[in-house]
Parts: sequence; C-alpha cells; structure tokens
Amino acid sequence: MKYKFKIKGLDCANCAADLERKIKKIDGIEDASISFMSERLVIQCEESIKFDVIENLKKVAKKEEPDVTIEEI
Repeated sequence: MKYKFKIKGLDCANCAADLERKIKKIDGIEDASISFMSERLVIQCEESIKFDVIENLKKVAKKEEPDVTIEEI
C-alpha cells in the first residue's frame, strides 16, 4: 500500500534527498520518495505494519532533521 504525507520544515533539496535515503533503509518500507517542491512524502509498505513503520519514520526524520514535521494526508 502507498501512503502519502505532508512533510514540512525541510531546508533544501539535498536535505530531502538525504532524508529519503535514510527512510528507504527503515525495515518494512518497500519504497519511499520525497518531493521537496511539493512537500510530499510517499512510502510503500504492508498495511499490517503501517503504524510501526510510520512511528519509525517519524523517529528517523526527527533525528536527521529536527525541525521537520510529518502528517499523513
């Protein structure tokens, strides 16, 4: 399943690319992409582990980019 998020607080496209690489390494995430210009994050994971994946996603984002906020849309 694909899940979409609004991602705010990224400073530059390089930060978005770095964060995208870190997110792709999270267990359970099959694919991820961040669009810096539209402030969108799309991840693909199994529905049964969605909540665990999102929790880990937010932890990674907070560690890498402390000012970033992520909200599911």
